[in-house]
Amino acid sequence: MPQTVALHTLGCKLNFAETSSIGNEFLKNGFSVVDFKDKADVYVFNTCTVTENAEKECRQLVRRALRTNPEAYVIVTGCYAQLRPDEILAIEGVDTVLGNNEKFEIFSILKDFNKKELSCIYVSPSEDLNFFGKASSTDADNRTRAYFKIQDGCDYKCTYCTIPLARGKSRSMNPDLALNEFVNLINQGYKEIILTGVNVGDYGKNYDTTLYQLLKKFVNIDRDFRIRISSIEPNLLTDEIIDLTLSTNKICNHFHIPLQSGSNKILHSMQRRYSVEDYAKTILKLKNRIPDVGIGVDVIVGYPGETEKEFMETYSLLLDLPISYLHVFTYSERPNTKAILLNNQVEPTERKRRNNMLRILSDKKKNQFYNEMIGKKLEVLFETEVEDGMIKGFSSNYVRVKNKFDKDLTNKFSIVEVTNINKQLALGNIKEIKNSVALEISSL
Repeated sequence: MPQTVALHTLGCKLNFAETSSIGNEFLKNGFSVVDFKDKADVYVFNTCTVTENAEKECRQLVRRALRTNPEAYVIVTGCYAQLRPDEILAIEGVDTVLGNNEKFEIFSILKDFNKKELSCIYVSPSEDLNFFGKASSTDADNRTRAYFKIQDGCDYKCTYCTIPLARGKSRSMNPDLALNEFVNLINQGYKEIILTGVNVGDYGKNYDTTLYQLLKKFVNIDRDFRIRISSIEPNLLTDEIIDLTLSTNKICNHFHIPLQSGSNKILHSMQRRYSVEDYAKTILKLKNRIPDVGIGVDVIVGYPGETEKEFMETYSLLLDLPISYLHVFTYSERPNTKAILLNNQVEPTERKRRNNMLRILSDKKKNQFYNEMIGKKLEVLFETEVEDGMIKGFSSNYVRVKNKFDKDLTNKFSIVEVTNINKQLALGNIKEIKNSVALEISSL
């Protein structure tokens, strides 16, 4: 019987893409991949260090895995492992800690998975992290959607963020390789490709190209698919990208655009690269050009120096802007960041209160956006997952749609006329199911 491995991902979509590459290496080496809740011979945790909660969750998950199988071999990798390996080695039962350089080389580094002395193999923040890594993709919804890593690292100097320390400088996948990998994903049957990276909008600097130019190559492929950009900085969402989105149905009418704060004072302290006015102008322009666009927003509450006045500036801005939902993060002190040295730290209870206020606002914004879709026809990609006789999928503008299960809907683009909204799910009538044809790589 082959050995088994369970993989668990914490953090961003980029981590999910990389976890898939790790899983593929295990499959190539004769392992069987099992669900995390099942007993496995090896557990691999791909970690995040954006917040203290992500690190705490990692420690809890390691302990949970060892309760399932006390003899399992435990590997922890990713950003938490890169920045604070000694903390992870202190967790009882962890066998190996691998940094971001080494996560793709498990079978070169480890000769077996037998418990012995603890090992810690990583590149320190002061050393060279500036490799790209492997071309990565992963099942997001059972061969319906794939995460595709096209960029890594970040040149921005946001005061609260440890990602540049953990990931290195911004660098991109070779454009020709990206095109080939993209076609491979389509030929594997994926219908939605989610472009991921630490700063996707920064794609192409080391190849004298841009994200816009890469997107143009992708949308010229004669197949039935669509592209979703995982997240893009407001200063990098160009008019060219908006125009291209308008010109084709192959780029989703959905953008996730980090704000972080609605106060210019706080944005300046964070060393963000735009003003509140710039951000609002981008959102309003996007909504004006693409009326049904879905817009997600990242926001941080409780950053040092954020008084009630600055928080309410953020709240009022988000209340007024035509956005669809929020991802709310409570500020967390991160070692080796500028923000940890700032005065006027916000009390944890106050951070929690502000977080709750914005989460409630997010629910209201999402309900409003969903209700605006009633009577409209949305192009929905239905997934293979079936729950209580129903099938679910996402529209281009990121509305979650539910319909009675029909196998003919699986991994197909369907036109759905929305009739009502129930518990942040859209219901409607199927008007059309689209078909697709095969594509040979050699045809490009």
